Amino acid sequence: MLKSLRFQGRVARLLAVIGVGMLLAGWMAILERLLRRDLMPTRQRLTRWFLARLSGALPFRIHVVGNVPQEPMLWVSNHVSWTDIPLLGALAPLSFLSKAEVRAWPVAGWLARKAGTLFIRRGSGDSGLIGQQLGRHLGLGRHLLIFPEGTTTDGSGLKVFHSRLLTSAVEIGVAVQPVAIRYLRDDQLDEVAPFIGDDDLLSHLLRLLRSERSEVHIQLLEPIASTGLSRTQLSLRARKAVQLALFGEEEKDIAA
Repeated sequence: MLKSLRFQGRVARLLAVIGVGMLLAGWMAILERLLRRDLMPTRQRLTRWFLARLSGALPFRIHVVGNVPQEPMLWVSNHVSWTDIPLLGALAPLSFLSKAEVRAWPVAGWLARKAGTLFIRRGSGDSGLIGQQLGRHLGLGRHLLIFPEGTTTDGSGLKVFHSRLLTSAVEIGVAVQPVAIRYLRDDQLDEVAPFIGDDDLLSHLLRLLRSERSEVHIQLLEPIASTGLSRTQLSLRARKAVQLALFGEEEKDIAA
């Protein structure tokens, strides 16, 4: 009975947060049409406010170590679940690069579009256009977060970081902010949080809301200056920093 009441309370809270998010997104769309100009800084601040409430509605205890950079940077993080986005987006006014499939997700896809998310279709050859968009975004002094593995994992390993996604940081000359995120349950890797394989958003969300609270550890690592580095060197350094934070020096590289 108590578990059922807890689940219902979590669902009600989450729906309320999503409802507020939809109202904010709709209001911003109307405001931009009326003013006929880009309001991305305002959109980022509102998105951060919304994602902080969304992460608070999820069954996590969140621990953050490190300093949020004040200067605009390209954030790069390992990727375990869709929940990475609200958890990291609550820390700073960020925009995101996401796979194109997210655009079609009910509600979540619409909210992502209204938040200013950039979408990339894997294998479509549009990386050049995406690179220009990323560079323009960073050049305007805005934080941007990408998941350079290109997919989610169960958290037990780290895939290769795709260096082409870091090209914009090298060309614009902005630093990279490596981020390591880890989900734990009873001091072991959380098996509920990862969003992998053939999982669908609704099924995963319901499993998450029915589960006990788990721990999320987020480490904001030392920024890496891009000056003088190639995109390959930059991606290798960022990956090494995240790998050491997650697994320690004894962890071996994992092939793509």
